[in-house]
Amino acid sequence: MKKCAPCRRSRQFRKCLSVNMSLLLLFLLRLSDGLLFTRDPGWVASDPGWNSTGSGSQLVSVTADLSSILHRVDPRFLSVTIDSSLGTEESFMYLLRSQKIRTLAKALTPSFLRFGGTRQDFMVFTPERKHLASSAPSCDEGALPSWLEDKLKVEWTKQQLVLMREDAQRKYRSVRFTELTVDLLNSFSNCSGMDLIFGLNALLRSADSSWNSSNARSLLRYCESRGYAMSWELGNEPNSFEKKAGIRVDGHQLGQDFTRLRDIMSESKLYHGAGLYGPDVGQPRGHRIDLLEGFLPSGADAVDAVTWHHYYVNGRDTSLEDFLDPEILDTLKLKTKEVLQKVQMASPGKGVWLGETSSAYGGGAVGLSDAFAAGFMWLDKLGLAATLGMDVVMRQVLIGSGSYHLVDNNLDPLPDYWLSLLYKRLVGPEVLKIEAVAAAGRSRRVRVYLHCSSTKSYSRGALTLMSMNLSEKPARISTPALGSSGTVEAFVLQADRPGEEGLYSRSVKLNGDVLKMVDDKTLPDLKGRRLPPADHLQLPAYSLAFFVFPDARAAACHDPGRLRGRRGHGDVFR
Repeated sequence: MKKCAPCRRSRQFRKCLSVNMSLLLLFLLRLSDGLLFTRDPGWVASDPGWNSTGSGSQLVSVTADLSSILHRVDPRFLSVTIDSSLGTEESFMYLLRSQKIRTLAKALTPSFLRFGGTRQDFMVFTPERKHLASSAPSCDEGALPSWLEDKLKVEWTKQQLVLMREDAQRKYRSVRFTELTVDLLNSFSNCSGMDLIFGLNALLRSADSSWNSSNARSLLRYCESRGYAMSWELGNEPNSFEKKAGIRVDGHQLGQDFTRLRDIMSESKLYHGAGLYGPDVGQPRGHRIDLLEGFLPSGADAVDAVTWHHYYVNGRDTSLEDFLDPEILDTLKLKTKEVLQKVQMASPGKGVWLGETSSAYGGGAVGLSDAFAAGFMWLDKLGLAATLGMDVVMRQVLIGSGSYHLVDNNLDPLPDYWLSLLYKRLVGPEVLKIEAVAAAGRSRRVRVYLHCSSTKSYSRGALTLMSMNLSEKPARISTPALGSSGTVEAFVLQADRPGEEGLYSRSVKLNGDVLKMVDDKTLPDLKGRRLPPADHLQLPAYSLAFFVFPDARAAACHDPGRLRGRRGHGDVFR
């Protein structure tokens, strides 16, 4: 279907899409003779009668270097956040005792769990000193009663409207939290198996504009008295402090603040060796890059990894077309290289994390960031960030205000959750070099990334190919370089409805079956479809897929110590 050029990224464009939807559906129906959108995913096996000139499909060939590793990410590479907005009313923190959310979180381990966001810089620890000395209930005993969970979910939906108004007006109220917030966070991280990172308030300032650490000291003393193992951050997007609170903090001062926090941690028996991450600046542009450059000389030695945030588009002014635009996806590469260059010049060897990230800033794009369409940005970000050398990617948000969450208001998993779960089960930390080439040159709408497979699920030597098709036309991937002489396990994700309409769906199919939790304690089996040896893999229109080559016997995956060069930040295909 042709795009309406005059109405690109506009409401008129969306109307144009609606007018042409009938033509699109007719086109899809003509292709659906057993090739697409059937319960029996025969479309992923080689079809000798289907070639690059037939059915309008695109043929893509991949080349790969299986002799050495490009980069090795942290085992907790895919990590998640809980937005601090959940703590604006402390009662909502009890949602973390939901059996359902604990089941979903546990399945994403190993992982960091960051508690932070805009409102962390308005949160003040106010201890009630009523804490009982008895130990917390066990994970099985502490589950939230169903009636209370239902009540809190209804109230949380209303609370999000209040938070959205505050965000729109950029007027944030001070939030006082007690020991209860920290207790519930610690219990949740322990029961789910995640490693907690707590974001401290950086807007508490003394007369000389230096950070006032007294409230943080109080919080650290309490956490140490309880034996809570956790790491720390200080401030969220300091580049926006002036807009949020009328306070401007330069990078040098911020670095000194982190050094002060590190000194406080060094005085603690429990936290002297704990992680400290920051400065959580927005993606490089103007004052933001100046702030990062100013921070590094005075603060890089204090942190264990440098963190920055990335979003592709403004959630209040975007479209489905943006979510499928290769040029927009490629912007991550430019921003990442800029940050890596700054960090490596100032502090060689220092790890770099995407400390908060999703599709669209401003809380996400309603109807897109929580839909199947968001998966293209998410999977591409995971693949590209690992290839370029990011050690950890923190997904905003597991639960919290906005529309870019991994679970809905009923705490049921959304499409990006299932994508994340498959990634965790199938993808190992070793990144390999791969390139996809179509007849006209480097493939832009069929995008691929390659890792050694997770050794929790497969033997050493296995490969996992991550792939996505941003096009309305199916594609074929030629894979002789990956050892196509053996069987392949296919995990293909599609929306539960065909065509562009399905991209707005909140349901996803794996190999033809809609994914749903069995009950609050049980996730469905995520089974791949075993394919016979073939020269090509078929990728349906608008699909995301993991193809596992269990018999690849890749040398780099047999010996993960084979690392190409230093950290692999430079020489990559793309």
